[in-house]
Amino acid sequence: MIVLIKLILAHFFGDFLLQPKSWVEEKEIKKAASTKLYLHILIHGLLVMLVLWGFNYWLIALLIMILHGVIDAIKLYAQKESNKPLWFLIDQGLHILSILVLWMLFFSPDINFASWQENPNVWIYTTALLFISVVSGILMKELMLSWSTALNDSNEESLNNAGKYIGMLERIFVFTFVVTGNWEGIGFLLAAKSVFRFGDLKESKDRKLTEYILIGTLLSFGIAIATGIVTLKLIEIKP
Repeated sequence: MIVLIKLILAHFFGDFLLQPKSWVEEKEIKKAASTKLYLHILIHGLLVMLVLWGFNYWLIALLIMILHGVIDAIKLYAQKESNKPLWFLIDQGLHILSILVLWMLFFSPDINFASWQENPNVWIYTTALLFISVVSGILMKELMLSWSTALNDSNEESLNNAGKYIGMLERIFVFTFVVTGNWEGIGFLLAAKSVFRFGDLKESKDRKLTEYILIGTLLSFGIAIATGIVTLKLIEIKP
């Protein structure tokens, strides 16, 4: 496992610490004609050799260089100004995946996937996380539909889908606090949200909006707390 950590560390160094913004801008303009692209790829290979500290690992270093170059080239030609964040995530995901595959091929780690599949805790946590992130968001939307349409705040400026992702992160944080026994974190999160919302509510002076936010917050926290408690009961751990 330590080898995998070293390979990921080398990737982070090469992609974030040792890649100046000017290199990124040149690659986006010149694409495959950019000399910085090939220098960037070479640095990744050298970093792999450095963290593994042995010339006998030249083949995995070479393969990581090739795969890194191919993935970067695909990103450079596929991304547009409107989808840069998406391609950043795809790019990093493919890099980590390629490192993981090469690690498994070269070092044959003893990973028992069958034991993970048979472990009930894996399925319990997976189900709980899916519920509090996606399912409960849709559930809350349906439960509060009549109130949200009554607000008629379409003229209010807001980031696209911001509320959806805030609620999702909020429930994941609360769920994490419950299953780890850090109940005080829930109070801190609730207080922080109240502080951020206080200005909006004070300026709007809209009782309906205040009631809507309060109901949504309590419902979101309640679902996350209940899910956490049920999860702990299912894995036979006292909260």
